[in-house]
Amino acid sequence: MADPNPPFAPAPTNPRTKALLAIALALSVGAAGLSVVALLFATGVLKGGAVSPDFASQARAYIEANPEVIVDAFSQMEARQKTAEEDELTAVLAKRRDEVFNDPSAPIGRNTAGSVMLAEFFDYNCPYCRKAAPILDELERADQGVRLVFKEFPILGPGSVFAARAALASQKQGKYLAFHDAMFAYKGAITESSALEVAAAVGLGIDRLKKDMADPAVDATIKRNLALADALRIAGTPSFVAGKEITRGLVDIDAMKRLVAQARGE
Repeated sequence: MADPNPPFAPAPTNPRTKALLAIALALSVGAAGLSVVALLFATGVLKGGAVSPDFASQARAYIEANPEVIVDAFSQMEARQKTAEEDELTAVLAKRRDEVFNDPSAPIGRNTAGSVMLAEFFDYNCPYCRKAAPILDELERADQGVRLVFKEFPILGPGSVFAARAALASQKQGKYLAFHDAMFAYKGAITESSALEVAAAVGLGIDRLKKDMADPAVDATIKRNLALADALRIAGTPSFVAGKEITRGLVDIDAMKRLVAQARGE
């Protein structure tokens, strides 16, 4: 997955670390006692009638006497939230399945008659997408039942947007796959000039390409892909969708085959 390189330290991701930080906050702020008690009730740690009306002081006393209980309570709450989010995402994917796999404007890989569909959200400037390209090629050659659907997802700057528009427009000249492969084989950043250089190298007519790029349908396709990715909580590249599963980030050929096998058996 493309690294956004945020200019700040990420928040702790370990559930117990976050829980301990929450405990410290609850102990330092008396008003937090109400929230803590609510959490204990929500996770079943405390039952009705187990605390006095003085929720804040009771919560503080309970936490001080049983610090491990609040850690477990936070862990349970996070697990429930994760399950709910996964269920919601599964429902969204089921509802928007046609948009993912059957958009008529989406380019298709070599196996046009494949019955198992695998969609890739990618960016031509993503180094991990570049590494994924030969893996997908190997997968297509090994399993001709895989129908690869390309979802242009330019999120890494103006060069990526221009390249995505050029790639979609190249379909009018029947050169999408040649252009797509050459873009990932190009040594260097993908910019407007390098994209046009690659286009000329694979035999695309540049004047016609620029004319076809101006077709509003090209930008409309990209906008649909961006909106669809947002709905599916896809924020990085590469990301893959097959069956009911979404895989975020670069994976090896074996993991890709497992993803396809799961989709085939759904």
